[in-house]
Amino acid sequence: MSELLSLRCKAVLFDMDGTLVDSTPVVERAWGQWALRHNIPLEEVLSFSHGRPSIATLEYFLPGHDHAAEVEELAHFEETNTEGILAVPGAAEVLLALQKQDHPWAIVTSAWRTLAETRVTAAGLPLPRVIVPIDEIRNGKPDPEGFLHAAQQLGVAPEECIVFEDTRPGIDAGLSAGMQVVGLLTTYSAPQLQHQPLIRDFRDVVIRPEGALLTVELNDRSKVEALR
Repeated sequence: MSELLSLRCKAVLFDMDGTLVDSTPVVERAWGQWALRHNIPLEEVLSFSHGRPSIATLEYFLPGHDHAAEVEELAHFEETNTEGILAVPGAAEVLLALQKQDHPWAIVTSAWRTLAETRVTAAGLPLPRVIVPIDEIRNGKPDPEGFLHAAQQLGVAPEECIVFEDTRPGIDAGLSAGMQVVGLLTTYSAPQLQHQPLIRDFRDVVIRPEGALLTVELNDRSKVEALR
């Protein structure tokens, strides 16, 4: 049986792909073409690429190469292909609850700004005032720079933020930033994430404003998943 868990914060920070937005079809098509060209199993590429900047994946599988042309090719494909992009279940309701009360929230993503805005809009979700994309920081996840930058822009202390993430690099980034982190089981299994608390998606989340604070109630799946 899942367990109800209540957390408090002043701001909520979201990853994008796999957290707010399900862009799996586009990502698999983009990396599928690249993997086929280089004779690399797509499963290996996808396993590494989730939660990381594209250049990190290219350098991991083909170190020492000039990746400028392929980065541009991947970027063009992903920016111009939005078919199949959907909001993660419950995400729209959670964002609406935050917007109604004008509470601070942000997106911290391994995508560049143009792609982030394209995908969030394609999923029918609102754009926050603060987006921290990979092209506006030096170090991507698992480095905490993106989350710390978002907290600074929102004017909230790191320990007063809750992060929602679906990958281990993202979880590590949030933890290293000194933030509370909630994992989503949208991309990886509980054994792969090795984290608590865990939610299925945002249908397991209720956000209640309490003055300047937010109470975030979770249907924590950690114990259920541990028994499987």
